Amino acid sequence: MGLERPFYILAIESSCDDTAAAVLDGDKLLANVVNNQEVHRKWGGVVPELASRAHQQQIIPVVHAALNDAKISKEQLHAVAFTRGPGLPGSLLVGAVFAQAFARGLNIPSIGVHHMKAHVLAHLIDEGQSIPDFPFVCLTVSGGHTQLLRVDSPLKMMILGETIDDAAGEAFDKIAKMLGLPYPGGPEIDRLAQKGNPRAFKFPEPKADGFSFSFSGLKTAVLYLIQREQQKNPNFLEENKADLAASVQKTIVSILVKKLEAAAQNCGIPRIALAGGVSANSELRKQLELLRQKGYDVFIPPFSYCTDNAAMIGVTAWHMLLNGYTPKEIELPLARWSIED
Repeated sequence: MGLERPFYILAIESSCDDTAAAVLDGDKLLANVVNNQEVHRKWGGVVPELASRAHQQQIIPVVHAALNDAKISKEQLHAVAFTRGPGLPGSLLVGAVFAQAFARGLNIPSIGVHHMKAHVLAHLIDEGQSIPDFPFVCLTVSGGHTQLLRVDSPLKMMILGETIDDAAGEAFDKIAKMLGLPYPGGPEIDRLAQKGNPRAFKFPEPKADGFSFSFSGLKTAVLYLIQREQQKNPNFLEENKADLAASVQKTIVSILVKKLEAAAQNCGIPRIALAGGVSANSELRKQLELLRQKGYDVFIPPFSYCTDNAAMIGVTAWHMLLNGYTPKEIELPLARWSIED
């Protein structure tokens, strides 16, 4: 396949509850459209059946908007990229079927992309910023994943450690629910923590071997503290909500950053990157900036590339092609898919 520029890629992301489409010329972003599904807020979490139905309703308008924003026609496209997995089976199926049928109709290749690899490779979108050289160590944190990766190339990533129970984003969401905060809870805790004292409550940092993570013990400790203190003071939660949020956030971020620095030291790699939805957290970003003062090259994604988006799917597909990937005729979605495969 010739890769001369312009090389227009339509990218589609539908792994969970955001319907997204982007258009890139190689690694340069031309359009990035994300339609959030507000229907899940009242349920306090993503409802898979509702998510897949919403993707069916939104995917054509979102793709149309992305092509319009990029000012190109579908006939100018050279490839269609889509999220193959991991993710919710029904949501993935909508994007995978649409993308491959769309590509087949245009007689161009379709490229199935690993969602978590794409979060990491969002750093390679060319917007004139500094781009990490390989290899680098990446902390990927989201509602479903917490992983430390050694990234040797766009196609080769090795898991150094990952969560053995709850992901960091999942812990934020579950603790936010204990505090009576709306879904999604992570951003709500971040906002509330700005008003609180991060040293008001001391929570344990659960132990996990090597570069693995554990957050279920923290979640339990918060629950027990709230229950114990409410027996003494029924207004405890309302009176201390901001301090609780700040203390929880400080504890989770401390666990993440300590493991990240230890992994970078162990690998002898001075380049570290952040990826995933929780990388939007203000305290996590602040602590990574402090690592920069220790001599590390630190790469933090723009907010638009932290949460699920299609731009990261498109740039990953581009680098897959550059590194010799051969598109397949048909690729079935994979709800579970290791980043090392």
